[in-house]
Amino acid sequence: MSTEPGEIITFWFSEPMQKHWFRSTPALDNEIRERFESTWEQARAGHCAHWTGTPEGCLALAIVLDQFPLNMYRGQAKSFASEAQAIEVTLDAVRAGFDRQLPGDQVAFLYMPLMHSEKLHHQDESVRLFEAAGLMSNARFAHHHRELIRRFGRFPHRNAILGRPSTDQELEYLSSKEAFTG
Repeated sequence: MSTEPGEIITFWFSEPMQKHWFRSTPALDNEIRERFESTWEQARAGHCAHWTGTPEGCLALAIVLDQFPLNMYRGQAKSFASEAQAIEVTLDAVRAGFDRQLPGDQVAFLYMPLMHSEKLHHQDESVRLFEAAGLMSNARFAHHHRELIRRFGRFPHRNAILGRPSTDQELEYLSSKEAFTG
């Protein structure tokens, strides 16, 4: 594999990419898949574990395992296939203090896997970390995500993608104006 952490960070934090962090397009999703799918496959197989020795490596690995599959496999169960690995990278990086060595816009993406987790203790940690870092815009979203997990025990918008039946309460929520759809 020829991709290095710096290439991931340069790509993800480039000015053109920043405009699409939370508003991707099919063309961008395809570009990420074409450029980085093999990197994701290698990371998922554990072949990028050596990246976790530095703050930048942890950040790059979190992006590869958390953000890239959401783009590459949008609307597919596979988009969540490496979520647990991304969470472990984040938790290990925080334990090592690597999060305190990254600028705010970058540390936000190191913490993001916790916000994507369907486990309440990860959601609690997400809120704590975003608030402690002073990333209040991200903390607002972290609170919202945590409330969904508190309310439903999972993200209802993932049910169809993951082949899970929705409860009546989830269906009511999903058809409401307050629904979060990912």
